[in-house]
Order: sequence, then structure tokens, then C-alpha cells
Amino acid sequence: MTMKNRIKRWLDSDVGYSFRTSPTAIVAAIIAAICVFCAIFANWVAPHNPFDLTTLELSDARIPPVWSEDGSWKYILGTDDQGRDILSALMYGARISLIVGLASVALSVVVGVALGLLAGFKGGWIDSVLMRLCDVMLSFPAILVALLIAGVGRALFPNANESLAFGVLIISISLTGWVQYARTVRGSTMVERNKEYVQAARVTGVAPLRIMIKHVLPNVLGPVMVLATIQVATAIITEATLSFLGVGAPPTSPSLGTLIRVGNDYLFSGEWWITIFPGLMLVLIALSVNLLGDWLRDALNPRLR
Repeated sequence: MTMKNRIKRWLDSDVGYSFRTSPTAIVAAIIAAICVFCAIFANWVAPHNPFDLTTLELSDARIPPVWSEDGSWKYILGTDDQGRDILSALMYGARISLIVGLASVALSVVVGVALGLLAGFKGGWIDSVLMRLCDVMLSFPAILVALLIAGVGRALFPNANESLAFGVLIISISLTGWVQYARTVRGSTMVERNKEYVQAARVTGVAPLRIMIKHVLPNVLGPVMVLATIQVATAIITEATLSFLGVGAPPTSPSLGTLIRVGNDYLFSGEWWITIFPGLMLVLIALSVNLLGDWLRDALNPRLR
């Protein structure tokens, strides 16, 4: 089946029809697609490389946006305190935020789905231990746990390279994120394990691990997809918060949160664009992803069809 036929088949499905008839979902998808495209292809789309020190000129620092009196078409959204182009910095910064957000959600999904599937299918003491662990994790604010882990990681590895720093950041965000997936999958698995197709597989001698992966897992992924879509926005905001507090992305690879923190020092001195535009970029990404998650939740709900 060609890609064109697959797209046509998807558009003709219930979910595709729901998407085509939802202006909010279409607008959110367009905004999200533009943000993701600019972030992925920032090396080619961005007019400047804001992190190439050889191209920065301090004489171009704090130039206002092009529509202002002292603005320049060379820097459409202005420059920051180091002469970096704000528009280019947004594209490069969004790339870091999206990578950390998607990676942390992917890790949370893998861990949460695996533990939730095991707890719901096996039950007994395994279920009790895992659910009590979830209760303990939920008793702590997620941002506080992420802040603690990120801070400890920086203290243990003060000279860590960027890869290790991003790894610590992703783990710190994922540490509490897996709990929601585990509880969601556990509840769905407890319903599915008593259905006829699971009982038939057990009678025919199918191994429990194969039943969980081949039979139960595909039927509990619907809520996980919706939750993961919404949690991407939450993970991006968490990363931005950590970077704003100085324990997130490395200074050599600033994310949107780092750019907001840098611009915050100049917010009340007249250079509002240094922090406003990164903030708007963060809001656009988070809002578009949340709207897509809300649409997906409604589209996959059979009661609303």
C-alpha cells in the first residue's frame, strides 16, 4: 500500500473524519508541525547560527524587532544581550526542548506501560508493591523531584559532557512521569485479563508473557496514546522550568527555558523581546500539543462518536 493510499485510508477512518471536521485540531496540528519543522531543520531554516561565537557581534546586542524604530531586517525579532538573533535562537532552543520532552515521555511510557502491564496481569504482591511505589511517587511534587535529581546529577558530574547532562535531565523528568502510565495501564489490564480471548489463550497454553505482549498490550494502548500526547507538553514545560532555574539544559545548548531566564534580566529595562518571544514560542508548542491531546482523547472515545 502506497503512502498516498494509507493517508486516504486514515482520512476515511473514524479518527480521520474527526480530525477533518475539527478546526481546532487542524490549526493545532499546523502550528505543531511548523514548530517541529523549524526545530528539526534549524540548521537550514534559521537565518543565523546564534551559537557560533565567530559570527556574533556585541555591537548588535539588544536590537529591537524589525517593526520598532531602531529595528533591522537582519534580525526580524531582534537580538539578545550577546547579539544573538532571537528568531534563530527560538528554532535552536525549541529543538532542545522538543528532544528532551519527547525522550522523557518515551522513557516514561516504556517504564510505566511495562510495570502497569505486569501489575495488572499478575496481581497479588507484585501489584501491591508497584502500586504502593506509585503512591509514594505521587506524594512528591513532580517538579520538586525533577529539580532534586537534576541538581544532584549536576553536583555529582560537574564536568559532564552535554550527552550526560541531557541524560540526567531526561531521567529527572521521567522519574515521576511513569506513574500515570502505570496506573492507567494497570486498570485497563485488570479489565482485559478476564475477557474471553485472554482465557482462550491461557487454555491453549500460550505463555503469560506472550499473552501480555501480543494480546493485552494492543488493547490498552489507546489511553496511553492520549496521555502521552498531553504529557509531551507537560514535559516540555518541566524542562523549561528546570532550565529557567539553572539546572536544566547546559548553557552551551540553551533551550527555551534558558532563553527566558536570560531575557528575564532585561524584561524591565526595555528589552522585552528577549524574554517575550521565547515565552510565546513555549506557549505555542505546549498549547498546540495539549489541543491535539484533547482532540485525540475525544476521537478515541467511542461514546462520543
